[in-house]
Amino acid sequence: MGKGLASGAGAGPGAASVGGGVVRTGLCVAGVAVACGAAGAQTPQLKPFSVEIPGAACSYDMVPIPGDAAKGIKPMWFGRTEITWDAYDPFLLALDEEKGMPPLAADAVTRPSKPYIPPDCGYGHHNYAAICVAHKNAVEYCKWLSARTGKKFRLPTEAEWEYACRAGTTTRYSFGDDAGKLGEYAWFEGNCRDDAEGPHPVASKKPNPWGLYDMHGNIGEWVVSADGKLRIMGGSWQDKPEACASDSKAEFKPEWQKTDPQIPKSKWWLSDGQFLGFRIVCEGDGSKPAAEPGGADRPGK
Repeated sequence: MGKGLASGAGAGPGAASVGGGVVRTGLCVAGVAVACGAAGAQTPQLKPFSVEIPGAACSYDMVPIPGDAAKGIKPMWFGRTEITWDAYDPFLLALDEEKGMPPLAADAVTRPSKPYIPPDCGYGHHNYAAICVAHKNAVEYCKWLSARTGKKFRLPTEAEWEYACRAGTTTRYSFGDDAGKLGEYAWFEGNCRDDAEGPHPVASKKPNPWGLYDMHGNIGEWVVSADGKLRIMGGSWQDKPEACASDSKAEFKPEWQKTDPQIPKSKWWLSDGQFLGFRIVCEGDGSKPAAEPGGADRPGK
């Protein structure tokens, strides 16, 4: 069983309400075709692409998602999987600068503080989704990747996330209403017990109709809410089937930092958040001016 980030304790009971989504983001894989069957959905003009992760020998696959004017959804790219440690480590450890890239201006990107123990909590690293990351951590990662690549990456909104998860369906899950089939698409409470407890390697279950993996279960994913509250969506390896539905969501709880010994609590890490992480989207044509190289990066505290 994995250990808590700050104290070494396992996930507390407050962490059992949403999480999970094993993602395959440290791998270089071919883009997948998108099935556009949603009523009112616009035919996508975007094509799949892979973004090279700065400072790492891997890429992250982006899948085109059709827009739907009736729902106020614009065409965009969604991460094929959640962000893995393979894709996250260069940001945390400044591997991009170690590889000779110029430091980014301090007002452009702030990096997280180093965690007390390995942040994967002993569950797995290569091809496992990055976990225990606070909302600010995920937001700053998007800023970093945008600055390094010249493309505009960000977290999805609640509406965008649900739309992409449903993938043109109107059922409880992207594969229908039968929760009995959830194990084919998700890691959740029913198949994550005993020796199988914890998050699993990304993309090890079936994808939804638009080629997105782990939208149900494995780890919950941070989204941007209209009311400003911090939320994750999708359910996790700790959750029951109903919490892994396409519209499932959970608000931030103080229990997610229960074992963090710091005062004040870390703004970067959630000591009891072994069930949550994030997935990113890329806007429009993906273009955005790259940040000008500047002074040394100042790590967050």
